[in-house]
Amino acid sequence: MTARTPRLAGSFSASARKTAIPAVSNASRPCASSYIEAARNEFETEIATTSMMLDEAYRLRYQVYCVERGYETSANGFETDSFDRSSRHVLLRRRSTREVVGTVRVVLPGRGPSASQTTMPMEQICNPAVLRGLPLHRTGEISRFAISKDRRHGVGHAGVFMRLGLMQGILRVSQEAGLTHWCAVLERSLIRLLQSTAIHFSPIGPAVEYHGIRQPAVACIAATLERIRREAAPVFAYITADGALWPAPADLMAA
Repeated sequence: MTARTPRLAGSFSASARKTAIPAVSNASRPCASSYIEAARNEFETEIATTSMMLDEAYRLRYQVYCVERGYETSANGFETDSFDRSSRHVLLRRRSTREVVGTVRVVLPGRGPSASQTTMPMEQICNPAVLRGLPLHRTGEISRFAISKDRRHGVGHAGVFMRLGLMQGILRVSQEAGLTHWCAVLERSLIRLLQSTAIHFSPIGPAVEYHGIRQPAVACIAATLERIRREAAPVFAYITADGALWPAPADLMAA
């Protein structure tokens, strides 16, 4: 893969960026319990634990990032980079066919590929100052969020529930790793799509040019989940596996 040098795409503040990404109304959110139940029946979320499962993730990333979008190059049908070794990888599988339809990774903190490299991919494309104030030893970066265009058939609002299935895997990894925050460099369209299911990331710093305009963003996991619980209870139940992946609010306050 050829590294690209990012450009800052403006000097506006985080607060200005928040107003530049309009919120999505509750009325437009496809969060009905019936749809969530259909998604449970259609998709299964897995954490990659074998080399075969990792290969499935890398092949899907190749399809999305190299073939469909042309963002990266690869000669062997796998899309990989040096941060994969310090990441946990999530697979979303269609139950009926066992086909992998989505994947994402969480780059874990303090596990850079080598002593001479940064520990988070976003540190290569953003001003490192945007991460100041975060508990970096408990912050994981969400990246390589990939859903293939030709695999979005099936349940209504398939793309929505594929994203939610991947978010469930992200939460599972985060709980196991003891993370308290997420960071990511997101397409503005993905920020809006996540907002449509009550998942809110806060912009930090200016947007950057990296395969198009991207927004560095962060989320406190506890606050994000509490907001989802209040605004979209079926979504909260789905991504937390009916609460198994996250304590109830009373437990949080007692912790």
